[in-house]
Amino acid sequence: MCGIVAAIAQRDVTPILLEGLKRLEYRGYDSAGVAVVDNGALQLARAVGKVAALQDTLNNTAVRGALGIAHTRWATHGEVSERNAHPHVSSQRVAVVHNGIIENYATIREMLVAEGYVFVSETDSETIAHLIDFELRRCPSLLAAVQAAVAQFKGAYGLAVMALDTPDELVVARSGSPLVLGLGIGENFVASDVAALVPVTQRVVFLQEGDVAQLSRETWQVFDAQGEAVERVVHEASQSDVADRGGYRHYMLKEIFEQPRALADTLQERISHDALLPQSLGPAAEKLLATAENVHIVACGTSYHAGMVARYWIETLAGVPVNVELASEYRYRDVVVPSNTLFVTLSQSGETADTLAALHFAKSAGYLATLTICNSAQSSMVRESDLAMMTRAGPEIGVASTKAFTTQLISLLLIAGMLGKLRGRLTSAREAELVSHLSKAPGLVEDALKMDKAIQALSEDFADKQHALFLGRGTQFPIAMEGALKLKEISYIHAEAYAAGELKHGPLALIDEDMPTIVVAPNNDLLDKLKSNLEVVRARGGQLYVFADADTGIRSEPAIRVTAVPHMDDLIAPVVYTIPLQLLAYHVAILKGTDVDQPRNLAKSVTVE
Repeated sequence: MCGIVAAIAQRDVTPILLEGLKRLEYRGYDSAGVAVVDNGALQLARAVGKVAALQDTLNNTAVRGALGIAHTRWATHGEVSERNAHPHVSSQRVAVVHNGIIENYATIREMLVAEGYVFVSETDSETIAHLIDFELRRCPSLLAAVQAAVAQFKGAYGLAVMALDTPDELVVARSGSPLVLGLGIGENFVASDVAALVPVTQRVVFLQEGDVAQLSRETWQVFDAQGEAVERVVHEASQSDVADRGGYRHYMLKEIFEQPRALADTLQERISHDALLPQSLGPAAEKLLATAENVHIVACGTSYHAGMVARYWIETLAGVPVNVELASEYRYRDVVVPSNTLFVTLSQSGETADTLAALHFAKSAGYLATLTICNSAQSSMVRESDLAMMTRAGPEIGVASTKAFTTQLISLLLIAGMLGKLRGRLTSAREAELVSHLSKAPGLVEDALKMDKAIQALSEDFADKQHALFLGRGTQFPIAMEGALKLKEISYIHAEAYAAGELKHGPLALIDEDMPTIVVAPNNDLLDKLKSNLEVVRARGGQLYVFADADTGIRSEPAIRVTAVPHMDDLIAPVVYTIPLQLLAYHVAILKGTDVDQPRNLAKSVTVE
């Protein structure tokens, strides 16, 4: 989270920095700031709020320069305030922008205070600026000072640093937080996401863990964690790395309606007319998947919900035991790794801090192999995993994940089928049947999107609610969890999800006429049990909102409002039943007047612990 943009050029870079921040605002929007060096002076402008507030500030100042750094913040250390906004400056000569968290900043801060440095913010990031200034007094160059400083840090950082004494030099560093170089002609750039660079260059370099880079207008050089000069591959970015709203009111709504295309893209070249194609994961995939006797799935947030659905699929189709864990919990327990266990990570960005740290642990913990399912081909998780499946969702700007989630689901169903096929559990007939269901998924989602108007009307019942309960059984329980998460993320309504069979074990105490209960009800083997759960809610005055297969026999009547969902096979149902819950959250948020694409306190890419 948080966004970094930096540039060194022959021209004024301030407009470039601002445009880059606008494209990164989904990563953080508590405050924003810019610093430039021009004619021997360091100029700084910061503002609380979104980038538009910084733009207003700059309209009243003359901040111009050919060397600059900029930042949009998602607060971790210290309140949201101008003094805590980036860039941070030391001795009026060193300026720094920082993504991540420096875990040992308090110890370093004590040392710097003893050296006479005065701190004006509550952030860990200001410590970086002062430490680099301190090292610059002893080092021959800004590059050397940055290298000396980062060697003392514990934690995660993506840094861009400039100094008044070296107006022809920009130094950046990364550890646990992504940075990308953008290469121009007579100018070079840096950002935390390639989307910020595409307007000025398509030639990009993805820094690797521990890299430090030195940029001038004409040159660039990367040094590894040992300080050795290294070569890094130059990639060609494209306009597909960025996105606009395309006429939709919000990115989130656009991304909801992009799901049929995203699912179809994710299936391409991974299925034939009647077969799964495990070789699409790479030459080593077939042997590794055939050998897997256990699966560990580790993820956070929405991706964790996808992993929970996958547990049902993998155990059913492949007969392999599955353990699904939150990455933030997995990291801090004594993990027992069964023999021949496939370690699977899920992440939209491929940079999620807790999940990436879990992957780093797994690589030395005796797992059979590591597999990541991700939407970013150049991300750390993809580069560091043995196998990777790209979800092909395309850019997802809205903070509340939609198409990234459903493409993760379809990818996990592919993996479940591939495991079953290679382990000899999936017959040819069953494989062909699975492929048929997968092929129908984009069309079924297209049909589900036709529910939009009905759900918009339904959302009016939620406008004055403060709480909501979501229920599901089997694979629909994690979908209920995802629905609750979407509602709370963007409408700020407190929402919880339970396996419907757990009602009598506590949640039933919450049921009254002011607690709407949202239920997902496909026509499957658990339907009769789910119907009895609905009756328990009705008997206690609860108001039910049921998304049900038309064949279930559940009909609207007093205290039950039923919305019909297209009929489908139960295997593919989790993907399709996600759609009405996304639409419900969206339309309720519109009525509540919240910021749909950038909900308070949240950021898209969680690159800090």
